[in-house]
Amino acid sequence: MKKAIILLVSFAIGISLSAQPSSQNPYSGESMKETYTKTEVMIPMRDGVKLFTAIYEPKDKSVKHPILMERTCYTVAPYGEDKFMNFGGYAKYVDAGYILVFQDVRGKNMSEGEFEEIRAYIENKQYNKRKAAKNIGQTDEASDTYDTVEWLVNNTNNNGCVGQKGISYPGFYTTMAALSGHPALKAVSPQAPVTDWYMGDDVHHNGAFMLAEMVAFQPWFEYSMNNKNVQAGKRDFKFPELFVSDVYSDYLRIGTYSNITAAYADSLHYLQTVREHPDLDEYWVSHTVSKGHLHDVKPAVMVVGGLFDKEDCYGAFDVYKTIEAESPETELSLIEGPWFHGAWDRSMRPFWANMYFGEEATSEYYLENFEYPFFAYYLEGKGEKPKQGATVFDSGSRTWTYYGHEWPEIAQSATTPFYLHADGSVSAEKPRTAGSVSYTSDPAKPVPYRSQIETGISKDYMIDDQRFAAQRPDVVCFQSEVLKDELTLRGEVSVDLHVALSSTDADFIVKIIDVYPDNFSWYSELGVEPYSDEARELEIPRYVMAGYQFLVRGEVMRGKYRESFSDPKPFTPGEVTKVHFTMPDVSHTFKPGHRLMIQIQSSWFPLVDRNPQTFCNIFTCDESAYVKEDITIECSPDAASCVNLPVVAR
Repeated sequence: MKKAIILLVSFAIGISLSAQPSSQNPYSGESMKETYTKTEVMIPMRDGVKLFTAIYEPKDKSVKHPILMERTCYTVAPYGEDKFMNFGGYAKYVDAGYILVFQDVRGKNMSEGEFEEIRAYIENKQYNKRKAAKNIGQTDEASDTYDTVEWLVNNTNNNGCVGQKGISYPGFYTTMAALSGHPALKAVSPQAPVTDWYMGDDVHHNGAFMLAEMVAFQPWFEYSMNNKNVQAGKRDFKFPELFVSDVYSDYLRIGTYSNITAAYADSLHYLQTVREHPDLDEYWVSHTVSKGHLHDVKPAVMVVGGLFDKEDCYGAFDVYKTIEAESPETELSLIEGPWFHGAWDRSMRPFWANMYFGEEATSEYYLENFEYPFFAYYLEGKGEKPKQGATVFDSGSRTWTYYGHEWPEIAQSATTPFYLHADGSVSAEKPRTAGSVSYTSDPAKPVPYRSQIETGISKDYMIDDQRFAAQRPDVVCFQSEVLKDELTLRGEVSVDLHVALSSTDADFIVKIIDVYPDNFSWYSELGVEPYSDEARELEIPRYVMAGYQFLVRGEVMRGKYRESFSDPKPFTPGEVTKVHFTMPDVSHTFKPGHRLMIQIQSSWFPLVDRNPQTFCNIFTCDESAYVKEDITIECSPDAASCVNLPVVAR
């Protein structure tokens, strides 16, 4: 389990520590001491709580400097004014002389106060400047941002311009910063922002619990980052010995969610919270910042997301679309690249695992062309004004396209139904005769989320080869003819299935797959010789790409929520029932010679917890609820199952 946690944490922490200390590295901690000073301050909030803040400020006082801030629930380590972090990830900002500020949010690490998961935003907060006690219950992450910025502009050698950025959970704090209303906060960049923990981000997808990642992450996050534990020197928590083998075998052996919470002796608050709120209720709505709060956003906003982000693919699109709709006056942009969680901020190279996305997908390209120009314009007054609207990468043609403000319209426009046929084909032509395809889903033998034996959930599954799944009898595949022309998809995908079950509930995992030609290789595609210096420099993987089934998008839907996420409803056995759901946006071109494939299955383990396939509370049921189930996908004229794809006309 420790290995899984370390891997997860390395992607979750928003603060980049990529550069290592070196006498030759001008951005190492030791080198930074020559040009920067570090101050550690407990900045008071309006309710009296003080937040630990590390301020790295240029020694050069001859000019005023812009401020770039990150607020995090992880850590602003190293602690101590004589201990500097490594600033390789901030080289551009160091060169430009930014004041760099990092803050532990309340309740975490060295800050005071109580931590709250996805702390709710308070509309129309009351603020009493004279008495802190009167502000208790009137604070949120937006007010904490305001109070921090107010202190910074009055206590550092700044030019009056503040920016904030953050990835993942710090991305949530950055979204909240956009609502702070402080006039000095000129620009914010929520990156892979945690946004909606019921509909699409870390905890749930369409009501289905994302099992392995949350159970691996939450014990470490809740205990080891708790301010009381950290300050008392109690970082080490003896986790139950639940995880001793690979994730598939371990979670299958553990069985139910009840067994997991029992193993932790109900000591972890958030695992209890999930159990207490199985359906979409006021708790989830109030803790979703994009539900009615992203209006009147004052600073410029650049939302950043990864098309293949296993944690927060949903959040970036949701934040962008909501601000676009609710705050049309905001100077707003969206950058969506072919990235895993935070890849743009780290060391994304032309190749990621088995897939090549090219030089324009790299971290260097992102920083040079998107992030630094955004902050330079709004905080330094340099360069051209960043383009407003969406700039999105096509993961098939490997090119960027600027859409301006058309992307939400594209994402919500009429789509083309691609119908599933009983003979295993998929096409834009509706079935003419009655037919169906059936499979048996067995919770005792769930479909693995990928073929490898692993100790944790890998980021690579988002672009993985799906041939292993196609070989299973509990996965049904629908494949097109070889494409003669390009098939370009831009925007939101929706699914309409007509199904009949032998029991009362089921999950439906739908995958959109680009099937590569049987003679495909990266060597011929890129025009390089195998084993050549150029091939080694590109780091071309030695993987059989002929016939590769590239996962363009996959998503789960918990069937009992097909009519309402707040009011689940059982299926009637044997009755044909419609299941509709949406998937995050896609941007992909299927090239001539490729095929479109749709895969459907009812488990994706242990990425998603197993549906018992009986209508029940999955968080409290025991093993007796888990049953085999026969599932039929109807492919008939009067019950035509289809995937609605946002096809762009040639």
